[in-house]
Amino acid sequence: MNLWVVVPAHQEEARLGETLRALAAQRDRDFTLLVVDNASTDGTAAVAREFAKRAPFTVEVIDEPEKGVGSAVDTGFRYAITQGATLLARTDGDCLPRPGWTGAARDALLRRPGLVCGRITARRDEHGPLGRVAFMALVALAALFGRLRPRHARRHGYRAPYRMHAGNNMAVTAELYLAVGGMPRRPSPTDRLFLNAVRRHTDRITRCRAMVVENSTRRLRAYGLRGTARWYLDQGSGTHGTDDPR
Repeated sequence: MNLWVVVPAHQEEARLGETLRALAAQRDRDFTLLVVDNASTDGTAAVAREFAKRAPFTVEVIDEPEKGVGSAVDTGFRYAITQGATLLARTDGDCLPRPGWTGAARDALLRRPGLVCGRITARRDEHGPLGRVAFMALVALAALFGRLRPRHARRHGYRAPYRMHAGNNMAVTAELYLAVGGMPRRPSPTDRLFLNAVRRHTDRITRCRAMVVENSTRRLRAYGLRGTARWYLDQGSGTHGTDDPR
């Protein structure tokens, strides 16, 4: 099975290097890395291309001029599939996958082909203990809100119960990705739309606790506690652009 890891990145010159080093530290490095530079005006693509010169796996860098994380992910996944990918994993350009991430993603997809949702925790280098606790509390609240939300109930034709799905920590078979029409390119939050498309198609959705990504908490700094709560509770980004921060 041919695994590709896709990393969409917008204006991530300062952070992308850490993500790439975390991927280079994976115990399972039998994959191709694809960085999708999404309309960046900084040195994001240059960071990825410089890393490619010494990476312990094949690295490709492509451009997606249509701004939006959904557009970048869809372009990246579809490109990987045309190059022979059968298994796809995604994280973001400000996240730190732990060393067992790719191996856990591969094992989970081989055991039960479909969609695999990993576990996120807060990065330790962006906020102190209180900030990390606040972030994880918001994630837990959003997960509960999603499960209780009437529109997510199985009576609406879903084949699997709702469980919060972090787009920056997911893996999916190429077959399922194409079958559900891919990642919606707009509007945000595209991850939730994709999850519900999968839920309508199949019940083959696996939670993998061994697949861990340390998530950026910088949305807290940019949006504040209230604004971040609005975002995670699917109430939009308020006065903030949906792509800033990513």
